[in-house]
Order: sequence, then structure tokens, then C-alpha cells
Amino acid sequence: MAILSPLGTLFGRSPIGPIQDHMVLADQAAQLVPDLLRATAADDWEKASQVHKEIVAAEAAADKLKHSVRRNLPNSLFLPVPRSDLLTLVGVQDHVANTAKDIAGLIIGRSIRFPEKLQDGAIELAIACAATSHQALSAVQGLDELLEVGFTGREEVRRVEAMLKTLDKLEGTTDKMAIKLRKKLFKLESDLPPVEVMFLYQIITLMCTVADDAETVGDRLQILMAK
Repeated sequence: MAILSPLGTLFGRSPIGPIQDHMVLADQAAQLVPDLLRATAADDWEKASQVHKEIVAAEAAADKLKHSVRRNLPNSLFLPVPRSDLLTLVGVQDHVANTAKDIAGLIIGRSIRFPEKLQDGAIELAIACAATSHQALSAVQGLDELLEVGFTGREEVRRVEAMLKTLDKLEGTTDKMAIKLRKKLFKLESDLPPVEVMFLYQIITLMCTVADDAETVGDRLQILMAK
């Protein structure tokens, strides 16, 4: 019976399979943020705590896989892209999971709940940012087709480029939504504790950072296709 080496186990399916798996985990963390805000809006802190644990678990799994990729990705995979570029891609993907964990930790750590008038807007923003992350995942999953054609197939490249254009639009939408939400928060500032206001602004910024991180994943893919 043949014994698979750790490297063969990690990269046997596809040289970029683990990188795609890593983005799946990062996206899982991002997709849970709207659930966390829904739970806090309902004042269901037991549910919120459970969602927080799920986000932490997804981030930890992503972090573990990131380290495995860094340790085991060979110097020579006969790929049309440099090893360093793939490692950079994993790094920026990891930011998505890290930021989602930061949001969850801040909300649970300080029992932060958006005011009633802001809850719908905050949840909608979280959903939009999660959608941006998922679009980045879709683009990363297109790497298989790009690999098969050596990153030069016109149809495959056009398909991924179309995904990246959508990704940019989604990220731009989150910026506009955040501006509106900040304006609403500004109008309520005088009725809220100053420290709470500060952390609410920080959570809004972090949610937008999830979308920014996802867009950066797209930027790295664009660089891969340009080489």
C-alpha cells in the first residue's frame, strides 16, 4: 500500500487546490458576519456567541491551511506563475478571515448592538460585504481553468475578468452603503455613549475592510493573469 507524503496529500488533487480551499474557509468566516448582526439585533446573545465561535473556527482553519501551504508549496510546480505570487494570494485571502474574526471579537467582547434605527442598514452592509467575499471566492475557483490553459486562454481569462469587474462593483456598493450608514450614525451620536459610538464606527469600517480585502484578492488574480 502506497503511503502518501504530506506534500502529496496537500497538493495531490491540484497544485492550487489548497489555495482555493483556503479561500473557501475565509469566505465562510465572512458569510457568518450577517448572522452575527442578526443575532445581536434580536438581542439573542446565546446565538451571537455561537456564531462568534463558528467565525473563530473558520479563521483558525484558514490560518492552519495557510501555514501548510507556505510550508509545503514547492519551489517548482511547473506553473506559469511564480510561487511567490501564489503565496501572496494566500496572504491576502487570509485577511478576509482575519477581519471577520476581528468584527466578531469586537461585537462579542463589548456586547455591541447597533441602535434600532441602524440595525437594518448594518445588516444590509454586512450582507453586501459578504457578497463581495463570495465573488472573490468564485474568481479564485476559476483558477483551475486558467491553470489548464496556462493563464492564456482567451475565453477562460475573459470569464475571470468578468468576475473581477463584478467584484469591483460590489466593493464600490459597500462603500456607498457605509457612507449612508455613517451619516445615520452621526445623527444619533448625541443620544449614544461616546465610547459606543467610537466602536460602532470601527465595526462599520471593519465590515468595509472585508470587502476591501476581497477586492485585493481580485487584484492579485489580475496580476497573475497579466504575467
